[in-house]
Amino acid sequence: MLFIEHQNTNPYMNHAIEEYVMQTFNEDCFILWRNRPCVLIGKNQNTLSEINIDYIKKHNLSVVRRMSGGGTIFNDLGTLNFTFISVGENNAFADFSNFTYPIIRALKKLSVNAELSGRNDLVIDGKKISGNAQYKHGNKILHHGSILFSVNMKNLNDALYVNPIKFSDKAVKSVRSRVTNIYDYIKSDMTIIEFKEFLMKSVISEDENPKIYTFSKEEWKKIKEICYHKYETWEWNYGHLKKFNYSNEKKFPGGIVQVNIYVKKGVIGNIKFFGDFFSSCEIGELENKFLGIKYEKEEILKALENVDMERYMHSINKKDIMEVMFK
Repeated sequence: MLFIEHQNTNPYMNHAIEEYVMQTFNEDCFILWRNRPCVLIGKNQNTLSEINIDYIKKHNLSVVRRMSGGGTIFNDLGTLNFTFISVGENNAFADFSNFTYPIIRALKKLSVNAELSGRNDLVIDGKKISGNAQYKHGNKILHHGSILFSVNMKNLNDALYVNPIKFSDKAVKSVRSRVTNIYDYIKSDMTIIEFKEFLMKSVISEDENPKIYTFSKEEWKKIKEICYHKYETWEWNYGHLKKFNYSNEKKFPGGIVQVNIYVKKGVIGNIKFFGDFFSSCEIGELENKFLGIKYEKEEILKALENVDMERYMHSINKKDIMEVMFK
């Protein structure tokens, strides 16, 4: 098995690394990696219905869509992620035990009694410490998981909070679980860097022919190309795949405003305003200004830049419209 070592903490690059290794190497691989604060979205999820977009923007968190399915997770430097890539015709997709047991055995060496629970979680005392997901391509399976070592739990909860009433779609929804940090269960004082080194040594010790591997400059160049053209793009992280309906209602001094928005691949396909506000012009003129643009605050503000809102909604301003369209 190749044990790939790197110190990168850019989440876009880390997912490009996984894809590069999956495409390039024809032998089993293992990678341990960390991300700066970010949110990782499952391949089949609607990004906006999984994240607190205002918190994400305020704290400048990266949002990255994975190759694999599963739910949304928060990462910071207190999270240790692991990736197994297995090559073989007999690989069974969704066999999580084969890839999580090396992690469980390592934790037991630290007197931490973790176990595989349900479909894809590792738990301690019924609390989740690791979520896992898989992606299959040809005769290869990529299995990766996140391990909560010393994560900031407040940031985790704030970044992933979203009002479920506002979005209606068929995308896979995350199931929020009770979570905990491994650090609270380790008897000795250990940093996450020491934990990373310990886990790598533990998995290496179970392999008959371990080989340590680092990327060359040319390989980093190829990885950066994948990152730039895919994992850093709005189309992949926000516009990819999903369609959904958003609805909201707010009361302002000028009256009640209701909005229904249909979004496909991140772009507004239809929008309707309703309410008891007064209007001197047809509301359809305002609605048409939003058609075909990205469902993002910056794009909506641009569309409203030269709009006289008083003509369409008396005593209702652009700030009010932004509140009803995004909160």
